[in-house]
Amino acid sequence: MPSITRWIWTFAGLLLAMIACGAEAANGASTTGYAELVRRVAPSVVTVLVEEQGRDAGQRAADRVAEDGDDAAIRAVVRRLLGGPATIDEEPDGGKVLGSGFVIRPDGMIVTNRHVIVGARSVRVKLPDGRELPVKVMGSDAATDLAVLKVDAGSLPALRLGSSELISVGDPVIAIGNPFGLGQTVTAGIISARGRTLEDDPYIDFLQTDAAINRGNSGGPLLAADGTVVGVTSAIFSPSGGSVGLGFAIPAETVATVAREIELHGQVARGYLGISAQALTTGLATALGIKNPGGALINALEPGGPAAGKLAVGDVITGVGSKRVSFAELGKLTARLAPGTAIQVNVVRDGLPIEVPVTLGRLPEPTADPALTGGTDTWVAALSIRIADATPEIRKAIQASDETGGVIITTVRRAGAGAIAGLKRGDLLTHAGTKPLTDVAALASVSTPTPQQPLLLRVVRAGVPTFVAVTGVDDPP
Repeated sequence: MPSITRWIWTFAGLLLAMIACGAEAANGASTTGYAELVRRVAPSVVTVLVEEQGRDAGQRAADRVAEDGDDAAIRAVVRRLLGGPATIDEEPDGGKVLGSGFVIRPDGMIVTNRHVIVGARSVRVKLPDGRELPVKVMGSDAATDLAVLKVDAGSLPALRLGSSELISVGDPVIAIGNPFGLGQTVTAGIISARGRTLEDDPYIDFLQTDAAINRGNSGGPLLAADGTVVGVTSAIFSPSGGSVGLGFAIPAETVATVAREIELHGQVARGYLGISAQALTTGLATALGIKNPGGALINALEPGGPAAGKLAVGDVITGVGSKRVSFAELGKLTARLAPGTAIQVNVVRDGLPIEVPVTLGRLPEPTADPALTGGTDTWVAALSIRIADATPEIRKAIQASDETGGVIITTVRRAGAGAIAGLKRGDLLTHAGTKPLTDVAALASVSTPTPQQPLLLRVVRAGVPTFVAVTGVDDPP
């Protein structure tokens, strides 16, 4: 009898093991985790190296200081994943940003995020085999924050764009990228939610994931367990700028459409109504004499835009053609139509439903970000730092409103005289010796400090002034 019992338990154990193996196979996973999947897909993921130009480095440095010290940063937690850490070595002729991308075709077509390459002086990619090559920017799309690059590197292993519709909340995914410039890194998680809309990106239904993504992951792939790309990692929700398990990816279907349009036309043309609107709440609906809330309440019209003279401020858009639309859906619907498309806009005006014919215009490119088009910073060779003029706005952002001049440090190169003295990005330098610093020229040509001839600097950090003697060497114990 005991032998029969042992046989029954042995059979049961084998049966459970077979069921478990079957479940793993069905999910595309194995007892080795994601190792085999990573071996297959990692050779297709690249690092995007960008040399910036025309950036208002002073304002950027001030913004970073304000972000790092702002406990109320949750008000603006959706942040783009710009590349590279502040401590990365930077050459005297410009800053370098690191992002990620991946090959979608063996002939060298690569997808990344637009915000990784926008405003770049030059763009290169580093392949997993160590090659670093220049690329041609084929085009980009501001509405979806995607860009397509082309590299001449022979035949490359490519990833397949899948369908985000075939993946469900709870399914496993992995993200591959180059966070903080550390090198290719793999993180794993699940799909946490679908159809997320972020305020800064009203045209995209994001996938949400808890796979850890950080600065430098931008443009990297989010992959299903079978190795297909289901999205492009693009944004995080974080009070500190680091990963807290709330990451967002652009769906693969959007990536495929944008890549195809850029390859054919060099850009993506999108429809545009030329209105500003807001959600129609219950209170607004009551005030307007409308029984049912919903739809989009027009609060402004672009002068001379597609809807000027046809729609009016106070109109409530309830549908386009036969499709009812909400405020959240309106921009996506028109952006998916081609410029020049004639549509019937269903509105409620003065309590009465009417149809208004409108021909869509073309969605304009966003206005240039002043942080990308403002003044550049200046290299101070003697201190191995970069500095920019400090405006009143900059001084306010770094808690130095009481100061009347100075220059802000935008970059501190490792092992340089400034770094050895403890200078940091975001520090305000107000005096060299006892002489006030009124602009970058006053510091740009200083002599290299030595222990015998140190450079005395007055530094304001977090609103607190202090003097620092820069000698180029570590202070003796």
